[in-house]
Amino acid sequence: MENIIDLNRYPLNREGSKEWDALVAWASDELKRDGMFNLEGFIRPEALKQAVNEILPVVKDNSHTHKRVHNIYFRPEIPELPRDHPALRTVETINHTVCADQIAESLITSVYEYEPLVTFIAATMHKQKLYVMEDPLAKINILAYREGEALNWHFDRSEFTTTLLLQEPKQGGEFEYRNNLRSDSDPNYDGVAALLEGRDANVQKMSLKSGTLNVFRGKNTAHRVSRVVGEKDRMVAVFSYYERPGVVFREEERVGFYGRAH
Repeated sequence: MENIIDLNRYPLNREGSKEWDALVAWASDELKRDGMFNLEGFIRPEALKQAVNEILPVVKDNSHTHKRVHNIYFRPEIPELPRDHPALRTVETINHTVCADQIAESLITSVYEYEPLVTFIAATMHKQKLYVMEDPLAKINILAYREGEALNWHFDRSEFTTTLLLQEPKQGGEFEYRNNLRSDSDPNYDGVAALLEGRDANVQKMSLKSGTLNVFRGKNTAHRVSRVVGEKDRMVAVFSYYERPGVVFREEERVGFYGRAH
């Protein structure tokens, strides 16, 4: 794994060492302050080239195009809101998805399953343990965004998301987010409306570099990826980890996300 992950810079394989403890403390502080941390250069350049070369043909020829119109909640309605409330304004998302079973023997799968990585991510959030997902389609997804395509405003369903940027576009594809737009006790519908209408001055932007691992708390932080410009796709791997073993999607969820149940 030392030829894939820069374990000199990010000593995931030295749990309990001073270097490991310092990295965990730094990442935990970043999560507390910004709701995310980024490990730039996490994947070594040659390994990144290999990963992209493995995945690009699958994205080109066998990915599932997932196009949907949705609101920020991915829910058709919110009981306490009228249907025309500006917080329910709809947006469009388009991406091309590769599922875990299509890249089972890939370099990216070996990174996802690397136990020291799972242990490290758990430690940054003070969790006793995390587990890889057992869903054969959903545990790893590759999402590609082509010219003019975007991931639009949304809140995540899960507490946190782990992504690895495999390829950045020539232009666009910026990560935009509004930290703590809502809370578990306050939905802040007026604030959501202001964001969707372009009236929120607290939106932040970030251009991530290929090879960066990002861990992000997106349950209450609204976020999107801006439209890609140019012929070079934005391509990201999404890793799913859970606090309990054996997590799988329902068949209807798989069909909704991937166009197939198996």
